[in-house]
Amino acid sequence: QVQLVESGGGLVQAGGSLRLSCAASGSFFKINAMGWYRQAPGKQRELVATFTSGDMTNYADSVKGRFTISRDNAKNTVYLQMNILKPEDTAVYYCNAEIGAMRRNYWGQGTQVTVSS
Repeated sequence: QVQLVESGGGLVQAGGSLRLSCAASGSFFKINAMGWYRQAPGKQRELVATFTSGDMTNYADSVKGRFTISRDNAKNTVYLQMNILKPEDTAVYYCNAEIGAMRRNYWGQGTQVTVSS
């Protein structure tokens, strides 16, 4: 069983910063891809930033230049540094990982990020 545990969400004023963390635990051999998605009220879940299976990074256009994804492979942890936050960044942020040869997809429980204007 694989678990993704997120932390670091909260309330911040516009222009501020937050750092999210997601740690993968359980029994697995290899994380193929890992990253962050978000879902705002009334909207579909969307990609924010990910490490792809080819070790490339992929960012949503709306966060380029403001958000940075990084990882610690030894800890099976991925981070999302979010700077210059805007009210439109308000959403529940979900960690996602594709794991193993079967390419199974896992989601974290989500962490709320609220940016006040």
